[in-house]
Amino acid sequence: MTEIYNHLSTAHHAHVSKRAEKQALPDRPGWVVRLEGWMVATRGRFGLVQAGMFIVFLIVIGIPVLLADPAAETTPLTNWTLALQYLLWGIWFPLVFLSVIVLGRLWCGVLCPMGAASELANRYGLHRKIPAWIRWEGTPALSFIIMTVYGQTIGVRDHPEAAAGLFGGTMLLAIAIGGIYGRKKRVWCRHLCPIGRVLGLYSRLGAVQFTPKVRLAGGDAYTEKGACPTMIDLPRKNESRHCITCFRCVHPQAAGSLRLDIRHPGQEVETIRDNRANPAEAWFLFLDTGVALGGFLWLVLPQYQQLRQAFGVWSIEHGWNWVTSIGPSWLMSVHPARAEVFRWLDFLMIVFFMLATMALLTAVLAGLTAVSAWLAKRAGADGGRRQLFTELGYQYAPVALMSLIIGLGAELLHPLRYTALGEAGEGAIRGGLFLTGVVWSVWLGIKILERQNVSLNRRLVPLLPGIAGSLVVGIGWWPAIFGL
Repeated sequence: MTEIYNHLSTAHHAHVSKRAEKQALPDRPGWVVRLEGWMVATRGRFGLVQAGMFIVFLIVIGIPVLLADPAAETTPLTNWTLALQYLLWGIWFPLVFLSVIVLGRLWCGVLCPMGAASELANRYGLHRKIPAWIRWEGTPALSFIIMTVYGQTIGVRDHPEAAAGLFGGTMLLAIAIGGIYGRKKRVWCRHLCPIGRVLGLYSRLGAVQFTPKVRLAGGDAYTEKGACPTMIDLPRKNESRHCITCFRCVHPQAAGSLRLDIRHPGQEVETIRDNRANPAEAWFLFLDTGVALGGFLWLVLPQYQQLRQAFGVWSIEHGWNWVTSIGPSWLMSVHPARAEVFRWLDFLMIVFFMLATMALLTAVLAGLTAVSAWLAKRAGADGGRRQLFTELGYQYAPVALMSLIIGLGAELLHPLRYTALGEAGEGAIRGGLFLTGVVWSVWLGIKILERQNVSLNRRLVPLLPGIAGSLVVGIGWWPAIFGL
């Protein structure tokens, strides 16, 4: 197989030799070379790993539906339902996001059962052309927003039936997309997976990188040809967001393949000008932070209940009595036995509150980033305002990632309160994670301005709006980090 790949690679690069550039790549530590070799040698067994993960997936979302509701005095150590819920929301959710800092999107390429099932369906599918609406850059953002809001209205974290419906339905949708569109590709993972694009965004902070040994001119590009399942034009690859770390492009003995490199976390964002800064991705960073924040705040803020009450009174006074009706169980949480029954009033207010929070935070971060870009331009930055805006938008990635983990993955740290650390220790760790995110974001802002050729003595002023933006994110997540 390697000989065939070498022959094809040599022929291809001879054809494009005028545009090809063999990179003078630095030597790698021995452990990286050995790790690459081990992953290449074992990638034929990735299918078995994914099959095992599919079984785990069925157990985690299926078993709780079949079990009785846990008694009030039970804990994850004494009740299977609570144990599986903790595995899903307390361990899987935050650790998958944390893992991108070290491993990139290894979850997507090696472990995720949805992506594997979608690709398997694609082998025997219709192989239709990928339509423009799927390839649109905004599609992943819409997918994430819709899934996040829908998960809140059906109570996905509290009710096993809701979790089974959401994740099971997503699995079926991934299989359907794979069965219809593309040829030997993961259309779902590249364009539609609500979690995949978020992981892709934060994988730019990751330490894992796959580097072409021979690079073609033109920068990162999209192609449905070649070996990459997420349609990366491999000889032009210079960004990480679409790479699922599947190791299919790595052939150690082939001169024209890619190789595994390890870089320091955040390096790709520090040099984002050279790694295809994407306006849609920068806006997605603002949007996903806002909608996730809205999904947390409506549960804890008394102002939400006050707003809900005021809208309910106003609606009844104006004859909108339908808002007090109980909605369909497929759209909202209807669980009388658990004392949670949503009405249309609840559905409308949750959706409105989450989208309004998203819009407000997006406006604030975009406004501050625009000010940073304007100040950077005045300080001598190279490039147009739009380019500067896009590049500086990436500086919020660390604080957004840490806030997301602390807020929506709060259960990860809950067991610490039962140790010698207590609640104070748990809060200190949350605060430490958030402070790490803020400091890292400020550092990225400094490095991005440096790459924009803003001199050292003029970086502070354009950096200040970015610092303010990071603090705004922190203020929003304050109830999750330190409590109300």
